[in-house]
Amino acid sequence: MDQKTNSSVAEPQTKEFVISRTFDAPRELMFRVWTDPEHMQRWWGPKGFKVIHSKMDLRPGGIYHYGMLSPNSQEMWGRFVFREIVKPERLVFISSFSDEKGNVTRHPMHLSWPLEMLSKITFTEQAGKTTVTVRWAPLNATAEERKTFEDGFSSMQQGWGGTFEQLGEYLAKALKRELVITRILDAPRGLVWKAWTDPKQMAQWWGPEGFTNPVCKMDVRPGGAMYIVMRAPDGVEYPMTGVFQEIKEHERLVFTAVAVDEKGNHLLESLTTVTFAEHGGKTKLTVQASAVGLVAIAARMLEGMEAGWTQSLVRLERLVAKM
Repeated sequence: MDQKTNSSVAEPQTKEFVISRTFDAPRELMFRVWTDPEHMQRWWGPKGFKVIHSKMDLRPGGIYHYGMLSPNSQEMWGRFVFREIVKPERLVFISSFSDEKGNVTRHPMHLSWPLEMLSKITFTEQAGKTTVTVRWAPLNATAEERKTFEDGFSSMQQGWGGTFEQLGEYLAKALKRELVITRILDAPRGLVWKAWTDPKQMAQWWGPEGFTNPVCKMDVRPGGAMYIVMRAPDGVEYPMTGVFQEIKEHERLVFTAVAVDEKGNHLLESLTTVTFAEHGGKTKLTVQASAVGLVAIAARMLEGMEAGWTQSLVRLERLVAKM
């Protein structure tokens, strides 16, 4: 998406409010978190506020309309009118307070607050982290409104600081998960290695209890692809694509994987490292997995990540015990 319209120009005599924060999340994910109403509903607003309405038409001229409930149960409504959308670099929109129907209103507690604000959000990535910079300035404002805006910098720092805090907590708890699982398998290392690298064997154990794998394709070499379709007991299928990053025979496997929906949209991205160590004729298997959710529904997938891996390894243990 790279869509633009002419942006209004903020009053040059008004000092611009600027605030930045760096988050441990890739830019693509950060852009989704700002442009998906389901994501916005889970973090947008000052600390302690709860979003009760979140509807977005993501296009130049489109509107994001939201409603929030304050800690003292007071409703507050607002809206963005998008002016510029450059994925995943920036968003430019006009923000205003509104009523429940989306009509522009005055600030409920500061009647001299500007009716319209030009908001510019930029996303800059470095080493897998993203710096979000917010620039705010009033539009078409009176002298009194401009003064109210500049006098409010301290409260804006506090409000945006709380908003960023909620965003950081959401990213850390809901959209990212890391785990390490170690198992001692009563089988030689070569046999366990084969169970991970032979698609016919992997199809017999991959996935939670009750799942089958009608499709399991693997090109086991650095840069080689994998494609697995897991089928749940209720018949729903969950495709996964992956790429092998590192292979050290009988010792180490590293691969990336992406869970996709029926339309091919990415839901979840993960990096998995599997190590195989001799352990008195048995195999010490260690799985290190980290995953990042790319859509709001991924939060529920991440919650089940540890249980899914645990059940998969139980199935693996049963398989190698029979070989």
